[in-house]
Amino acid sequence: MDTRTATAELGWISFPANGWEEVSGYDENLNTIRTYQVCNVFDPSQNNWLLTTYIDRRAAQRIYVEIRFTVRDCASIPSVLGSCKETFNLYYLETERTLSQSIKGVEYWANAPFLKVDTIAADESFSQVDFGGRLMKVNTEVRSFGPLSKGRGFHLAFQDLGACMSLLAVRVFYKKCPSVVQNFAFFPETLTGAESTSLVIARGSCIPNAEEVDVPIKLYCNGDGEWMVPIGSCSCKAGYEPDNGNVCRACPQGTFKSFQGAGLCKQCPLNSRSTIEAATICVCRNGYYRGDMDKPEDVCTSVPSAPRNVVSVVNQTSVQLEWHPPRDTGHRDDMSYNVLCRRCHSSERRACQPCDDSVVFVSDKQGLKETRVEISKLRAHTPYTFEIQAVNGVSNKSPYPAQQLSINITTNQAAPSVVPIMHQVSSTSRSFSLSWPPPEQPNGIILDYEIRYFDKSLSSVLNSSVVQSETPNVVLEGLRPGTGYVVQVRAPRWARDTLATAKMLFQTSP
Repeated sequence: MDTRTATAELGWISFPANGWEEVSGYDENLNTIRTYQVCNVFDPSQNNWLLTTYIDRRAAQRIYVEIRFTVRDCASIPSVLGSCKETFNLYYLETERTLSQSIKGVEYWANAPFLKVDTIAADESFSQVDFGGRLMKVNTEVRSFGPLSKGRGFHLAFQDLGACMSLLAVRVFYKKCPSVVQNFAFFPETLTGAESTSLVIARGSCIPNAEEVDVPIKLYCNGDGEWMVPIGSCSCKAGYEPDNGNVCRACPQGTFKSFQGAGLCKQCPLNSRSTIEAATICVCRNGYYRGDMDKPEDVCTSVPSAPRNVVSVVNQTSVQLEWHPPRDTGHRDDMSYNVLCRRCHSSERRACQPCDDSVVFVSDKQGLKETRVEISKLRAHTPYTFEIQAVNGVSNKSPYPAQQLSINITTNQAAPSVVPIMHQVSSTSRSFSLSWPPPEQPNGIILDYEIRYFDKSLSSVLNSSVVQSETPNVVLEGLRPGTGYVVQVRAPRWARDTLATAKMLFQTSP
């Protein structure tokens, strides 16, 4: 309700008939208004009631009433009785529907079921001089009442007990917190609570394209219709950036945002692109990839080219390889090398097989950080092929095999392994016959064996004798009867670094 601009009859109920009177008048700005006035100061025992039309409270629990009025100064009225007042009373009545026009009897008003809000006094009153000079002293008072819960609406009632006054305007309102977007959450319009100190909780919901950060999301609406104490928040989800603090806008093409939060969309990293809006990651261009540990903000990279200029140092059963890094690293700093070993059965290298587990890589054969490697326990006089691959953090993303550099080597011929044991086949007083199995690793063709022997009693190899045999057996002659001889054998005769058998003792017959 707001009568400040009303020009038609208000139609309020007054009792008794000679009490409140509705008249047209002017406000202090000479605007036409509808007012109610009463001035029965010369009649004692005044009890004049004025009842407003029905007011729908619209679910409000606390109502505010702004009253603009003027009051005549009792002292300025000559011969006035002592019953002259400069105050009036404000009441309200909750009800489901409007009161009937028939409630005009003395009995009803004598027992009116209204609830008193307050006795209202004027801060300023006017005198006869002021009235004659059209100088109005308008008072404005605001009162509130509640909680309201018993009906759909209410009536206001004004009681005059002997004042000379005019009601210039009555404005009835309630307070509310307006709908608002705060911390990327929408809070609906919320009415204030039943008391002026009440805090009403309003549950919020994330705006479109925003997600919760902290829950629950709520604001408190205080008694003055102001929001306070924000709890929880939302933020723009991945692919969207904040705009003016209350909108989450999709990242345009060519940009992306990979995380939820307050950050802005960024341009796609090098070698990537986005062809849709609201992209959370930019897709790498053909031939470029992201590694498993790469972030969406990182540039897309490629695989390295092959290693270069490999050189080898070969001996009988080992090889050292060293090479130069690739010319193109793929714009990454996590490059490493894999070395593959293949043993071939001919110099044409048409039937090469992966090396078995007996081959030893001194450092490692995969994930090498240095540009060199040593491989041992190879077979002597054997062709090998080594493939050196350069790999990095995106090599496993490429559909193509890693680029590599191959080198062919053949190990040098090595001496045979040690003759494991010797056996005495027969003996006489002047000779004995010996035999032995060939070495387990001949490492080529064995042309002959070297047999060294000496009399045990002499205990010195300086007095030893040496014979050769093209077969794995020998007959030693010219020996002394009943004498023990220390014997060793090794093969071939020219390989002086060949290991010999352990010294074994054999004896001639008496």
